[in-house]
Amino acid sequence: MNDAAPLLEVEDLVKHFPVKGRGLLQRATQAVQAVDGVSFSVRRGETFSIVGESGCGKSTTARLVTRLLAPTSGTVRLDGKDISTLPERQLRPLRRDVQMIFQDPYSSLNPRHTVGKIVGAPFRLQDVEPEGGRKRAVQELLSLVGLSPEHYNRYPHEFSGGQRQRIGIARTLALKPKLIVADEPVSALDVSIQAQVVNLLEDLQDELGLTYVMIAHDLSVVRHVSDRVAVMYLGKIVEVADRDDLYEHPRHPYTAAMLSAVPVPDTRRRTERERIRLQGDVPSPIDPPPGCRFHTRCWKATEVCRTEEPPLVQIGPAPGHLAACHHPEEK
Repeated sequence: MNDAAPLLEVEDLVKHFPVKGRGLLQRATQAVQAVDGVSFSVRRGETFSIVGESGCGKSTTARLVTRLLAPTSGTVRLDGKDISTLPERQLRPLRRDVQMIFQDPYSSLNPRHTVGKIVGAPFRLQDVEPEGGRKRAVQELLSLVGLSPEHYNRYPHEFSGGQRQRIGIARTLALKPKLIVADEPVSALDVSIQAQVVNLLEDLQDELGLTYVMIAHDLSVVRHVSDRVAVMYLGKIVEVADRDDLYEHPRHPYTAAMLSAVPVPDTRRRTERERIRLQGDVPSPIDPPPGCRFHTRCWKATEVCRTEEPPLVQIGPAPGHLAACHHPEEK
């Protein structure tokens, strides 16, 4: 994290999915505003996490950053190069630099292919011949993620969920990417092995100098691995801060409500802390409310919240602590 220029810069990123109406012509009359004006940057060697409820747009953001989806508007720059408007034929070289760890280790691996073929696929697709040959490189990758090189000729069904996710991580590392986007990499795994995979990701980061964008909804996992955290709500980032500052001094009411719901094993601390219960449901992303999108569920909402959208600005003395709120929480 000593480089001044960020590795990834996302500016005013927008992704709207058209919703087709009924009838013969099926014209798109509305749009799901999945991501609506998201901006952030990621420094080299850090873990930047994006958290929020299901449907808030965090996984769509991940797919926009990796260019698995093309943005409606906005800019994504990797190493200073704008990748948001690259045509399909120019995306192939980008795949070397940006890789993704998928949420489901069961559906992300082809059951008809051996582990050797799965992990070696990036070499084949990019026409890369590693030193010592592809088989040796794959076996070294398997060893790196804690699997036996002898697993080379086995099939995915012979492995547990945690082992399958390790296979997916090995495939991700094959081309030595600059950026790895992990879309809820442990949420589909048994709780008993989530910590093992999280620790593996941390060890790989230390060993290889990796940069992560982590998508998650489990705030305890995020606290363990992150350097900085962004909180999303209904397609927008509402707070960004260093990990410790965000967890100890949340400024946006939505962040405070999320943190109040995290289970605490210490019964004495549990009785001291007040649980914030949000009323109502998340509004539809097809027709988000005007002003602050959280105002329909916020206990602090006033008239200004209903009419004016709050900007994401520096709040408090901690550098880099941004929040989009007209009435931020006090320390």
